[in-house]
Amino acid sequence: MVFTEIIIVAEPLSKELRRVECSVNPRINSHILGILDFGKQDMKTIDVQNKLAGFDDHWSPKVIAELNGQQVKVVKLLGEFDWHFHEQEDELFWVIEGCLEIHLRDKVVELHPGELCVVPRGVEHKPVANSECQIVLFEPTGTLNTGNIVNDRTVPSPEVI
Repeated sequence: MVFTEIIIVAEPLSKELRRVECSVNPRINSHILGILDFGKQDMKTIDVQNKLAGFDDHWSPKVIAELNGQQVKVVKLLGEFDWHFHEQEDELFWVIEGCLEIHLRDKVVELHPGELCVVPRGVEHKPVANSECQIVLFEPTGTLNTGNIVNDRTVPSPEVI
């Protein structure tokens, strides 16, 4: 038997459940009926300051949320990081507390609390925090904090907090 077309009709039963009718082959009018749980996540608030207060280490990102293939990470920075780039990923830096300098080969971008910037993929950069800085990062899941280099600062699997 060859199926050439699948038609799905969903109607809400509740906020979490849907009645789904699949017409597997409209010519013979076969149907599959079922109730599916679409696996909605519980919506919750995340206290970013509280998450940042829960650890002291520097240059070690922690995952606080995930959405659409992206991870939201918090990290404390102090001192200079390594020059690196991300071949496939853009990287968003959002300063919560302190001041962050993002050194590029031709200029320095300075970020203060409440400010953010996106470093496009392929752009070599070096984050520098002359005093402790607390930031939020938005990056695709699997992005290495050290980008194209692997060294003792690489965090291959950031802790989820």
